[in-house]
Amino acid sequence: MKVIIAGAGIGGLATALSLHAAGITEVTIYESVTELRPLGVGINLLPHAVRELTELGLGDELARLGVPTSTLKYFNCFGHEIWSEPRGISAGYAWPQYSVHRGELQMLLRDAVETRLPGSIVLGSPVISTELRDEGQTVHIRGRDGAEHTDVADVVIAADGIHSAIRKQRYPAEGAPVWNGLMLWRGTARVKPFLDGRSMFMAGDGRQKFVAYPLSEAGDDGLARINFIAEKRIDGDHDGLNNWNLAVDKQRIVDLFREWQFEWIDIPTLIGAADEVLEYPMVDRYPVDRWTFDRQTLLGDAAHAMYPIGSNGASQAIIDARTIANHLATAESIDAALLSYEQLRLPLTAGLTLSNRSLGPERVMQLAYERAPDGFANIHDVASAEELAAIADQYKRAAGFNPQLLNERPTLSVAREENHR
Repeated sequence: MKVIIAGAGIGGLATALSLHAAGITEVTIYESVTELRPLGVGINLLPHAVRELTELGLGDELARLGVPTSTLKYFNCFGHEIWSEPRGISAGYAWPQYSVHRGELQMLLRDAVETRLPGSIVLGSPVISTELRDEGQTVHIRGRDGAEHTDVADVVIAADGIHSAIRKQRYPAEGAPVWNGLMLWRGTARVKPFLDGRSMFMAGDGRQKFVAYPLSEAGDDGLARINFIAEKRIDGDHDGLNNWNLAVDKQRIVDLFREWQFEWIDIPTLIGAADEVLEYPMVDRYPVDRWTFDRQTLLGDAAHAMYPIGSNGASQAIIDARTIANHLATAESIDAALLSYEQLRLPLTAGLTLSNRSLGPERVMQLAYERAPDGFANIHDVASAEELAAIADQYKRAAGFNPQLLNERPTLSVAREENHR
């Protein structure tokens, strides 16, 4: 079986590694950029994604790369604690949760692909369209010289992101990603750690929010690399929705959060210490009814671009990767494999996309704001522990990382002797 993957992001690289682990080794990844570099800022890998990377043999490298998250805490804009829960091993998972630099994770996956599937990554060669011919799925690629050429595969997997060319081919009238009126500003800074040095926190509500977590332990100078995401609702239209990774004057963002100084963290100082601040619109795409057409399918953001709520984007792409590899290696036919992959993953991720539009687990912050906009002395005067816990557990179950269910779920790994492809 020959598989072509469009895109060498986290989802595409994880797919290649998953296929290799399942015994499918004729794999080519076509990527638009001419050089893969460790770009971006931080992301969180939840235990269900860490499980999959560990079962791909990357557990030790991931442990060296990431900071294991100890606790997730939610606060209002005054720094009053709304909800706190342990994460990773402390929460009863068999696998940790990690905060990692997105680009460093991508490089880890790239290096593993180059070791296990040497020569499989073709850079400077975006997939521009596909078509079904007698010989199989024909893929049209634009080479570095600008000329178009073709390749043929039994299966094509589109992991080419929120602006996927393959998705656009199937849904030409879909248009641009959908903006919800919120603007994000991301950055990293070396500052003193907060709380226990391994916690992730979110503060605010649906109007304005701040998120931060460590990407490193504290060094000899007492400083740690902290990743942050600042967020605020913007009135009216915005002319920068297609200008991703736009560097902006960080003083603007400092001023937006001028009053957010808590006993345990000074948010304006954290923003001001950033190397640079990058602006992103908060966008997603509406769920679609189908991912699979003939013998090609969608994966990751190409399939289910969602708001960065609940730390689920990269994690869901990794689970997509493992799921499709499992089914391609074990189903009776390619068609059956792609159908079962879609039937399993599409409803779940569509539900997550819509849940994230309703704030997902972050509903606890909006609930606190709506019931106590001026703050509170005790959160349980505003919401019961049971109500808050139910919101957290509901999202874990929907996203597939309830501790008991994840720990007991059978592996997606495929024994080589079971794979005859």
